[in-house]
Amino acid sequence: MSNSTLPTLPATDRPEVAALLRDALLGASFTADGLLDLLGAPAYAALARSETVPALRATRGDTPLETLVRLFLLQQPVPHARVADVLPVDACVESGWLTSVGGDEVAATVDVRPYGGPGGEDWFIVSDLGCAVGGAGGIGSREEGVVLGVGGASTTLAGITVRTPVAAALDLGTGSGIQALHAAQHATRVTATDVNPRALHITALTLALSGAPAADLREGSLFDPVRDDETYDLIVSNPPFVISPGARLTYRDGGMGGDDLCRSLVQQAGDRLREGGFAQFLANWQHVEGEDWQDRLRSWVPRGCDAWIVQREVQDVTQYAELWLRDAGDHRGDPAAYEALYDAWLDEFEARKVKGVGFGWITLRRTGSDAPSITVEEWPHSIEQPLGDTVRAHFDRVDRLRALDDAALLAAHFRLAAEVIQEQVGLPGAEDPEHVVLRQHRGMRRATKVDTVGAGFAGVCDGSLSAGRILDAIAQLVGEDPVLLRDRTPAQIRLLVEQGFLEPVD
Repeated sequence: MSNSTLPTLPATDRPEVAALLRDALLGASFTADGLLDLLGAPAYAALARSETVPALRATRGDTPLETLVRLFLLQQPVPHARVADVLPVDACVESGWLTSVGGDEVAATVDVRPYGGPGGEDWFIVSDLGCAVGGAGGIGSREEGVVLGVGGASTTLAGITVRTPVAAALDLGTGSGIQALHAAQHATRVTATDVNPRALHITALTLALSGAPAADLREGSLFDPVRDDETYDLIVSNPPFVISPGARLTYRDGGMGGDDLCRSLVQQAGDRLREGGFAQFLANWQHVEGEDWQDRLRSWVPRGCDAWIVQREVQDVTQYAELWLRDAGDHRGDPAAYEALYDAWLDEFEARKVKGVGFGWITLRRTGSDAPSITVEEWPHSIEQPLGDTVRAHFDRVDRLRALDDAALLAAHFRLAAEVIQEQVGLPGAEDPEHVVLRQHRGMRRATKVDTVGAGFAGVCDGSLSAGRILDAIAQLVGEDPVLLRDRTPAQIRLLVEQGFLEPVD
């Protein structure tokens, strides 16, 4: 399918117009905070679900901010004279941000949505009309090359990304440019790729309108646009990970069989990472009959890389098919066509013996170690975003543990991490708890059961005594052989350290 029926995009060679437009938007408080104040929380939240009626009701006046909301968020024609009071309207029409309609009105050619950066920055995400968000409401266009704005997956990836200053970052499948925009804040050089030239064009608009440095934009699939000699400190990708029977929509359907696109992306990333560099992806993966899903994902990890893979959700094949058929708006069309598409998805899954699909995050860190750490886990519970510092700390702890044999581990000092509490679970009135749980209130918000020794160990870890001396004291208290206790406890200590309950003290 051609992109020809999609609107012509604003020019990317008029930076002065983008700068004027940005100043005008900021001057009218067309920001995330400004919208929340104008619309109120319910209407603001409805916009994120693609529901526009509450915002239309809240913007019946003619203030500059109401004018901009109707123009760029609600895509309503607005009188030329009214826009001229707010924007450099002639320059915006000439450069393609606006188009003249109905004689004396203008309309937006793209969706422009305020987005608050992590440091309070006022950014603007550009996307195709009606496509700022997807989800249950369905996207605004089913054209193959349509470019969506920021959805839940985009913000999840941005939140888990490690944000340390780096020389070079790569955003694979940039879409509307949100990951490239984040990376531009801490990377000297940002390269953004996409198989869809329209996405590259929109990324350039997002960066310009947000006042960010331009990126090196390259057309092509996955790592194809990257030269063999190029490596990066950070690679991020919210790829077209949907496991579908065809490649109808460029932004979501990878066009490879099953989860091959995500597997290829992960496997090829190792050679593109510099020592100590991170690669972070969102992905879907198949749960295949007779196969352990964790083993499947471990096989994806490239040599020389540590990995932390977190499965956040699993859907059966019917739920999964319905989710993405609704995402494309197929449920709103001809019922027979919808049923045929649904059938095709189930045929595909049946042929591959797929019983479910997992969704989650994959983080690689290049270490070159001969003994890589690969953690694959399921954690569907609530977390605290942003998680970038938590991700970095996980790999730092893994590095530290790898350098310690059991003797060195017992000679080391640890302290209980901040925001960790101990819960005792048991029947009311019972003398002893059935079990003890350590629970984090920050980051991953993990909870883990520990035995009496583990609870006692964690309870006195303040960095003053070595792990071995604490175990010796516990052995004396509970009447256990200290040598046997020293032999059996290091594995439990390692797990508590790796999961962030205990922190090494230098």
